[in-house]
Amino acid sequence: MNSTELVIKTMKGENPGRTPVYGWVSANLTEQISAEYGSVANFEDKYEFDMAHIFGGPSPFRTNVDPLVKQGVEVTPEMLLDLDFDEIDFAKDYEDVKKNMAHHKQRDRFCYMQTPGIFEALNGVFGIENHLLYMALYPDELLEVYQKLADWNIKNANCLIDLGLDGIHVSDDWGAQKSMMFSPAMHQEMIVPQHRRIVEACKKRGVLTSLHSDGCVAPALDSIVEIGYDFIHPWQENCNMPYSLYLDKYQDKFGILGGVCIQSALGFGNYEHLESEIRRVFGLLKGKRWACCTTHFVQDHCSIEELTFAYDLIRKLANEA
Repeated sequence: MNSTELVIKTMKGENPGRTPVYGWVSANLTEQISAEYGSVANFEDKYEFDMAHIFGGPSPFRTNVDPLVKQGVEVTPEMLLDLDFDEIDFAKDYEDVKKNMAHHKQRDRFCYMQTPGIFEALNGVFGIENHLLYMALYPDELLEVYQKLADWNIKNANCLIDLGLDGIHVSDDWGAQKSMMFSPAMHQEMIVPQHRRIVEACKKRGVLTSLHSDGCVAPALDSIVEIGYDFIHPWQENCNMPYSLYLDKYQDKFGILGGVCIQSALGFGNYEHLESEIRRVFGLLKGKRWACCTTHFVQDHCSIEELTFAYDLIRKLANEA
């Protein structure tokens, strides 16, 4: 069984015994990893990563919206409704995606790539404080914007699926450290329907779908089930989301990509605590709908020695029956 098959079976609840392994390691540690291993790709090969999160592709905002933001213009939902989102140039916009995917598919990895989230993507346009304010002041206009963005996301997702991606990943941070950034009612009314449309379009094409949302999303878990996501990243245990909640109510509903916390375990030089945490999470989740991954990008205060220690242990435990 190759890595793509392993991930698909795991996230569908058919785990064969081996745990898929991945990690968001490159964003802050490319230089350090390359100095030790020659390249990030060599590190990924050494630890036999089963997945690849491919970044890149087009943006809906680059031509008509981003220039206004750079000029310091306060963009409102009403303004955004009057601006066209960028068209997708299939031949041009996905050149890097195709190149990266070819590299990972030579290794039979499960390749997934994100289309922008409904809430998160607009924080860069509005500013997060304004965005939260607009949700209360201009709900009708903002709902139209969300629908417009979901339309663009579906086009982007279909293009990515045409390239042969195994999964579509929607990055949409909803959570703060203790709860969500907006009310569950507002989330259900304004955001959930757009996610449902994106997921339904992807499932018609036969690919897995995943959601990235940092922080506490416990109030939204039933909505995530309703939407139909196959797995979520990261499930932050230290944000009012104990694994007991997942195991008691949701392990038969969706999978988890995560388990190695960059807020409390990896990158702090406490090897004893790090080993204890990795072993604890494997003890709870191994054999479930779970792929071992960092909860976000590993931060640059993590030494290469500690990263190597962590992945030596992760790969060992992942391969154990």
